[in-house]
Amino acid sequence: MVKLSSSFQALLLASAVCAPLVAAADTPSDRITGAYVDLGRAPHGADSSNSLTLGVAVPYALTESMRSGALSFYGDYFLSVWNAPLPRDQGGWHNYYQIGAIGTFRWRFAGGDSPWYTEAGIGVTQMNDIYHTPDREFSTRFQFTEALGVGYSFGAERRQEVSLRFQHFSNADIKTPNPGENWFRVRYLYRF
Repeated sequence: MVKLSSSFQALLLASAVCAPLVAAADTPSDRITGAYVDLGRAPHGADSSNSLTLGVAVPYALTESMRSGALSFYGDYFLSVWNAPLPRDQGGWHNYYQIGAIGTFRWRFAGGDSPWYTEAGIGVTQMNDIYHTPDREFSTRFQFTEALGVGYSFGAERRQEVSLRFQHFSNADIKTPNPGENWFRVRYLYRF
């Protein structure tokens, strides 16, 4: 069973309490909760890891519209599985299960009217095992994460999205070794 750190539990509680207190986004598609699936790859040649992530995007707040775009904020809550090669002396593959939350800012171009957007976020994650591959060895199950992405909304009321994302995981030198891991991800999101 995955044990959640007290800081992660506090983040989830704060998000749940604060959600009703903040304003929704002005852009119709950005103020609707959505569910997503994304596929990721941490490229290391033959030792690359792959991931499958399921999550929800919960809108929380929007700052005032800005001159060349609209800025909004959402909570990204996810469950992920990383499939990674084990160290060469062990051979085979191992699944690492992860739970996480990311606070994400989204910038939608053309004063919020564009289907194109870019986003950036920072968050925390907890894994069931310590990630260990032929060329990476984490020292903690707890990791911070940062994400950058670009995407496109389409369909009725722009309720569908596809995006390309870069995501980094590391423990910020809480404990060493701390090699971190970089992922490239493709996401499909549907707002309901």
